[in-house]
Amino acid sequence: MNPFSDKEYHPLHSLWRKLPAEPRRRGAAGLTAWLAPKAHYPVPVAGEHLLVGGEINRASGLGEGARIMLRACRALGIPASGFQASLLEGVSPPSDGPTRSPLILHVNSPSLPSVLLKLGRGFLRNRRIIGYWAWELPVVPPLWKMAAGCVHEVWTPSLFSARALETIMPGRVRVVPHALAADPLLPSRLERSAFGLPDNAVVVLVSFSLASSFERKNPLAAIQAFRRAFGERPDRFLLLKVSHAGHYPEDMERLRAAIAGAGNIRIEERVFPAEDSQALIRCVDIVLSLHRSEGFGLVPAEAMRLGRTVVATDWSATSEFLNAGCGLPVPYRLVPARDPRGVFEAAGAVWAEADIEAASAILSRAADDAALRERLGAQAMHVAGQRFFGSELLAAHWALTRRGQAHPHMQRASEQASA
Repeated sequence: MNPFSDKEYHPLHSLWRKLPAEPRRRGAAGLTAWLAPKAHYPVPVAGEHLLVGGEINRASGLGEGARIMLRACRALGIPASGFQASLLEGVSPPSDGPTRSPLILHVNSPSLPSVLLKLGRGFLRNRRIIGYWAWELPVVPPLWKMAAGCVHEVWTPSLFSARALETIMPGRVRVVPHALAADPLLPSRLERSAFGLPDNAVVVLVSFSLASSFERKNPLAAIQAFRRAFGERPDRFLLLKVSHAGHYPEDMERLRAAIAGAGNIRIEERVFPAEDSQALIRCVDIVLSLHRSEGFGLVPAEAMRLGRTVVATDWSATSEFLNAGCGLPVPYRLVPARDPRGVFEAAGAVWAEADIEAASAILSRAADDAALRERLGAQAMHVAGQRFFGSELLAAHWALTRRGQAHPHMQRASEQASA
């Protein structure tokens, strides 16, 4: 049984989604931010035990971020406990948590006030409130500014996100990358046959969630680059691992139209437990991400940790850990950010358009050169092990327990954001 549910949205939520997107989001965020408890000063003294809230039971990027932090805390010896905090699946705070435990909420800014309202003022009293936020554009929309007064500080997984968030919370942003490597890898023993993959082909994986924006993840570019590089070659195979496909039928229609007639491309919609997801990545040869922007890039980072060759757009957060020494970056040009759903848009914001021709040539080179893939995979594993070990999480925990202690990551993010 899968540990995460991909259940249908509540009928009221479906009705809410039919309203005009931008007024709906702005109205809800403004009202809840006005009603929500505000962060009080002086900043409360923090106990050593961390309370980590998020979409613990849901297969989402935010949920995985919270689970990664909990696993890393256990591995690093940081006292921590988790609880469900989600607009979709409710808020279930622990009833017996230490009263001064700082609260780290893996809930992005527009939704955070609603979660605070559900937690209640009594639960929040005397707690340091921290938002773990990731934003995928260099400009933060007004919608995100409304919750700035509800948190004492913000943690974010990349310098790219930090630079944007610093514009609305100067001096209160701390870079804390996901501590993926703090916890040992435990992939299951599933082989290619379990995932319907051919044994005698170079397999390319594109893995993304439709809930994270079809336009931002840009799977059509990945399909185009693959088809340009390999055509109908049976010894080259593309797997599109798509989460939350059932909620976005129009996006799925676009995907199916893009792969029409291609016998060497398949869509996988099943939701796998973490150990099987790791096994899937281990079974492929190349992980491809021609994203337009990433606030971190969990799939490329996890693929590097598993020793895979990663081909990714050379912009935003993935460029902070993926370079030509440990992967295959794809050149790009910056264009105005345009998201039909209206989520990833802000005045003056840009994102990257990957060079399809260059991506096609890079894929061909990687597929034809097993020695290159082996070398890059080994180096990627080394880089990921060093970069995502969790030293920033340890430092952040240390700083939390010392009232008024400045933190070098917060200072550096602020300085670079204003440079």
